[in-house]
Amino acid sequence: MMKTLNHKIFHFSIFVVRLAFWSSAIKIRLKNKTMKHKQINNNSINQIMLILIILLICILIFKNLLYYLPGFLGAVTLYILFRKTYFNLTERRKWNRPLTSLLFIVLSIVFIVFPLWGMIDYLVRQISTFASNTEHIVRQFNLMKEYMSDKPLLKEIDLSDEALLAFLQRLTRYIPNVLNSVVEIAINLITTFFVLYFMQVYAKKMEDYIYRAIPFSAKSKNEIWQEVNLMVRSNALGIPILGVCQGLVAMLGYWMFGVDNFILWGILTGVSSIIPVLGTMTIYVPLGIMVLATGQTVNGIGLLVYSFLLVGGIDNILRFTILKTLGNVPPLITVFGVLLGLNLFGMLGLIFGPLILSSVQVLIKVYGNEFGRSDRDEQELNV
Repeated sequence: MMKTLNHKIFHFSIFVVRLAFWSSAIKIRLKNKTMKHKQINNNSINQIMLILIILLICILIFKNLLYYLPGFLGAVTLYILFRKTYFNLTERRKWNRPLTSLLFIVLSIVFIVFPLWGMIDYLVRQISTFASNTEHIVRQFNLMKEYMSDKPLLKEIDLSDEALLAFLQRLTRYIPNVLNSVVEIAINLITTFFVLYFMQVYAKKMEDYIYRAIPFSAKSKNEIWQEVNLMVRSNALGIPILGVCQGLVAMLGYWMFGVDNFILWGILTGVSSIIPVLGTMTIYVPLGIMVLATGQTVNGIGLLVYSFLLVGGIDNILRFTILKTLGNVPPLITVFGVLLGLNLFGMLGLIFGPLILSSVQVLIKVYGNEFGRSDRDEQELNV
């Protein structure tokens, strides 16, 4: 992924260079035609060159610190989530800023890092045990293959022995990769809390500096901030809430209909809620078919109906209640943003992928605010 991203960054920098020279050349030609007897103003060319140098330096920094990008994005996410409470404590109640920042870091470790670490550790151990029991897997797989062999739609799915072997090989290769990434996760967690500390302690100076550096009107700056705040909060809070609720509802259903290891499958169902389009169906549909294949027709049908109505239905209920209060994000932006973000940033792409897509709409608004017709021009045009 890093090689692909570096390749994209390299081509993007070349594109920026070409665009800058093309724009400067066009401006010079226009000025030569319209201002033959006047001296060419170099301010615009100097401005373009300065922006170009800044962009190239930023690309160089980004390329060489790409390993720490998840940590930086995590710090930005936590800063936006804690911002209002942090300012309330430090500005109104006059709490000490470094100690308040350390308090938020401790709370993040206790209520975010430890639960995630425990869940990942449980999943890795359970999946390792499950994958090592090949005899049970083959027996269940043969039952499913026999059951699906005469069903109109299900018989089209490839359930050959080669497909099962390839799946198990991919699974056993993935588990060591997860274990080997522990060092990378630890480094990025340290980076996250290190960056978050200084972002909070120097929050006012940082925000004032960024506000002055953005070369747009106050209206455009507010629209950019509102969109960033909306997307980060809605995805950073909405996705875990949705996953936990769907996982708990699924876990209850698996227990009711006699599914083995219902805790494991419930957690996997909650995690699968991040999968675009299919979501939790990737877990409860194969489980329902497996229950049907073992001859438990009533439990199998009940499990599929329960999962479709409650596990899938709670998604719509939450989106129109709790999640709508966090931010009414269009579903298309969420779906394609997740696909984009996972490819670029990994798990944090769940938050920043939709932000990238929505930024296109925001930048179009900013363009209209800065360079489009004003309301007065529109009124005069209508008259």
